[in-house]
Amino acid sequence: MKRSVAMMACVLSGALMIGSYSPVLAEGAKAVSAKSAEQETTEETKTDESSESAKADDTAKGDVLEDGVYTAEFDTDSSMFHVNEANDGKGELTVKDGKMTIHVSLNSKKIVNLFVGTAEDAQKDGAEILEPTTDTVTYSDGMTDEVYGFDIPVPAIDEEFDVALIGTKDKWYDHKVKVTNPEKKSDASVETTEDTKKVTAEDLKLKDGDYTAEVKMEGGSGKASVTSPAKFTVKDGEVTASVEWSSPYYDYMLIGDEKYEPVNEDGNSVFEIPVDGFDYPMEVVADTVAMSTPHEIEYTLQFDSASIKEADK
Repeated sequence: MKRSVAMMACVLSGALMIGSYSPVLAEGAKAVSAKSAEQETTEETKTDESSESAKADDTAKGDVLEDGVYTAEFDTDSSMFHVNEANDGKGELTVKDGKMTIHVSLNSKKIVNLFVGTAEDAQKDGAEILEPTTDTVTYSDGMTDEVYGFDIPVPAIDEEFDVALIGTKDKWYDHKVKVTNPEKKSDASVETTEDTKKVTAEDLKLKDGDYTAEVKMEGGSGKASVTSPAKFTVKDGEVTASVEWSSPYYDYMLIGDEKYEPVNEDGNSVFEIPVDGFDYPMEVVADTVAMSTPHEIEYTLQFDSASIKEADK
């Protein structure tokens, strides 16, 4: 009897103990479950972030410039290695088949070679050393100078990359450069299109007389300019324009094989040249004697038919 009572007491005691531990076990199970869910959520978030990052990278890689010719800023980490001041810190960026190359005119002929990479790699066998071109730059006062220029491969826009240089002292130096702010050049500066179809005085039904028209000039370093609007005369359907340059140092112009001399002796150079049409970039060559050695520079002049007015009497 006593034994049965004792056994019953043990059973009841065990039941009470299990009952008291059940909430704790339940809470523990809930905590484990919550932690597992939290870990899964964190992993999903990381996966999503990685996916978004990969997408962003793919978008950045796909965001390349279309083939064409651009102007772009060329920044360096050196006051001795930079674009010539005549070119306002800019070079000509060419994109072809997704590959980019920028041509920059430097400040002198003291830098004789470049290498895309480090100075150490430039001295290794098989290094692709960039050779210079001889460029003519024209300053705002009409003076010109011969300097070295380089065609530099560009791996990416808005990202620094290594360029090593060697000068007349035969020592390589490391530098960082970056190409930024590309702006595509107008198609009119490359070729005549339907939008720039040439029209003649006859097409415009211009009578004999004196007129003015806005004229846009492109070419050279971008520093030189011509007076706009320009005066022109129509006689028997032929147009002769008076073109005044922003410098007195131009001593002749070429249109095709024909050579034209200035019509004035004092002040900025003025030429009277034939104009075979309006609304298209007419190719001309102007020779400057600002330096001891004359230089012929290619330009285009585009006379705007929409701006034609009769000249003041």
